[in-house]
Amino acid sequence: MYYLRKMALFLISQLLFMGLAFAQTHGTAAEAKALAEKAVAYVKSAGADKAFEEFSNRDPKWVDKDLYVFAVKTDGIVLAHGGNKALVGKSLIDMKDANGKLFIKEMSDLAKAKGNGWVDYLFTNPQTKKTEPKSSFVIAIPGSDGFLGVGIYK
Repeated sequence: MYYLRKMALFLISQLLFMGLAFAQTHGTAAEAKALAEKAVAYVKSAGADKAFEEFSNRDPKWVDKDLYVFAVKTDGIVLAHGGNKALVGKSLIDMKDANGKLFIKEMSDLAKAKGNGWVDYLFTNPQTKKTEPKSSFVIAIPGSDGFLGVGIYK
């Protein structure tokens, strides 16, 4: 009986440790939303060109754990991307996830209709190289035809 209790405590401690390690490397929904809102405020104060350059160059103030900022025009043209700078200038409006969902179009439609909100889709996690559920908080950029987003892996 003593051995079973000791083994159970060991397993629980390992699970807690793994959970803490995950929490330290993965951003939360609240952190993603806060980063997106901070990014919109920065675009308004510093200007789009400067902000988009910083977002794409992974300036440390725009990267937190696995969170980064991306900016897209409502027609799907990428303006900035903190995860993959090579996407800047490309149209992703027709990009589909593994289930065929046009998630960039959905982000664009949401930003135009409601101003902000969450979009769920599947995406390849660069850390695990596996297709995983992801959710991005998108927010319209006031006075422009674009939106910013920050995504989390669930």
